[in-house]
Amino acid sequence: MNIEFNKKTGANPWLAVQSLAKGTSLLWHKRLRKYVLIPIAINLILFSGMLYLGYHYVGVLIAQFIPNWLLWLDWLIYPLFFISFFVAGFFTFTLIANLIASPFYGGLAAKTQHILNDQTGDIQEQAILAVLASELRRIAYLVSRAIPIVIISIIPGVNLIAPVLWGLFGAWGMSMEYFAYPLENEGALFSEQRQLLKTVRIGALSFGGMVLLALMVPVLNIVIPPIAVISATLYRNKLAV
Repeated sequence: MNIEFNKKTGANPWLAVQSLAKGTSLLWHKRLRKYVLIPIAINLILFSGMLYLGYHYVGVLIAQFIPNWLLWLDWLIYPLFFISFFVAGFFTFTLIANLIASPFYGGLAAKTQHILNDQTGDIQEQAILAVLASELRRIAYLVSRAIPIVIISIIPGVNLIAPVLWGLFGAWGMSMEYFAYPLENEGALFSEQRQLLKTVRIGALSFGGMVLLALMVPVLNIVIPPIAVISATLYRNKLAV
């Protein structure tokens, strides 16, 4: 299927803010409720585990990656490493949570589109195996791009730029992750999704960046993934040519 984005509209970062605000207001819409509750329960379990592990082990891991000759800069390096580990950690846990919840997110995106179009009735849900296969392909792509940043993160001196790289990578990854659901419902495959997002790169990075930041806020991160699915559907709707 040939899909195009309005590049001028997509270049406006403010559209990401508007979409996320509107998506938040729709979270508890009665027609979306059944697609939201189970993903929220999944996120509650996984992100609680992430916070527990982070609280107990991040400091130890950071200490292992700082060489003795850079200890005098620990006031600068510790915050940078902390940011890197938490961005990488929340990104990883989000991918795992989304893999588990992906059968619900496709339906959530489709039902959101129904609301936007003022449609009623049942939605045509994607096959679970097809949804999971698409999610795994996206994860494989993101992991392959994350490996070079992981290597940079453990090289003394060079790893000072790791937080910036993780931030950009995380923002791009989150935009790919959540735009995938409405686009898959339109028949756009993984490679076409990437090309479409590249045409609105600034807007996609703005959207993904805000989602990533929200995921690092305790409690809020439990409800952000379904909000991001709804918001990405709203955003995509605004990009229609």
